[in-house]
Amino acid sequence: MEELHAIGLSVVVVDKGQIVYNESLGYKSIDTSNGNGKEPLRNGYIFRIASISKTFVATAIFQLIEKGQLALNDDINRYLNFKVSNPKYPEIPITVKMLLSHRSSINDSQGYHSFDHISPRKGKNYQSCYNDYAPGEGYQYCNYNYNLLGAIIEKISGERFDVYIEKYVTGPLNLNCSFNVEQLDSNLLVPLYKYNASTKRFNLMPEAYKSYKDYLNNYRLASYTPLLSPTGGMKISAEDLAKYMIMHIQRGRDNNSRIITKKSEKLIRQVVTPESGYALSFREYKGLISGEILCGQTGGAYGLFSAMIFQPEKKYGFVVITNGCISESADGYQDLHKRVINCLYDNFIRKN
Repeated sequence: MEELHAIGLSVVVVDKGQIVYNESLGYKSIDTSNGNGKEPLRNGYIFRIASISKTFVATAIFQLIEKGQLALNDDINRYLNFKVSNPKYPEIPITVKMLLSHRSSINDSQGYHSFDHISPRKGKNYQSCYNDYAPGEGYQYCNYNYNLLGAIIEKISGERFDVYIEKYVTGPLNLNCSFNVEQLDSNLLVPLYKYNASTKRFNLMPEAYKSYKDYLNNYRLASYTPLLSPTGGMKISAEDLAKYMIMHIQRGRDNNSRIITKKSEKLIRQVVTPESGYALSFREYKGLISGEILCGQTGGAYGLFSAMIFQPEKKYGFVVITNGCISESADGYQDLHKRVINCLYDNFIRKN
């Protein structure tokens, strides 16, 4: 932490499906304007976790598949308010599986915070949202994919995305979290700080917890979905994220509730693109810990770096979240996640 000038760091270690270490270090906030000094980071404080959010989306999608309301190879246009098709390959449908695995041929070049960019009716440059290769033929990580999946969840369920997730995924696990900032205690939200290499200063990023309350009062299902950011907007504590991870370690259930079937949980982690290690919202990690093959997801946005990585057969895993540090890697993986996870592995898992 000292070497990377980390502001705050929350870590959780799971072994044999149980939390064995849960610690928060450093500071929640570096604002000293209140005269009380820097505020320490404590367990239970809530972070926006960025792309780990995608695994919650995929979990919900597999619930709908299990109910027979959706199939992996369905054309997504069956469930959207606007047409999504690569104009260079109009005869090839984009499927649910292609969105989950980032093989849709869609890109984020025009942004991904509104469906207007990709809609032929509204997007002036909507063609630019598509790559030159055919859907299913290539891999490119794309946030738009998961906002579209969020819209599909709304269209099928008839419920707003955040409401569905809380009712069917996080609620049964008794987690204090939400994609909707209005549902959370603002005093628990951890400010995020992005490091500016030019000024050598950390800048507060208040937009990480931006409220869309006015839009939510007049919400249009499957149209306003990006406001809730299925692609990166989950807000949760490290401990509750670890409890969610335990559900996946235990093949889709905790001690009280089954969230998805064993078959679905296995499929969600099955690698689709070997060169990237990407599955259906999860990644495979080789070389993170010597001799071990792990899976999970990382996140990086607004200065935050997050990781949720586990070994399902041996039933151990790690959650690592910082609200700001100096990292030369865009996702914090090499500088922070890999080093911290190896430290935790050596001290809590290897010795056992």
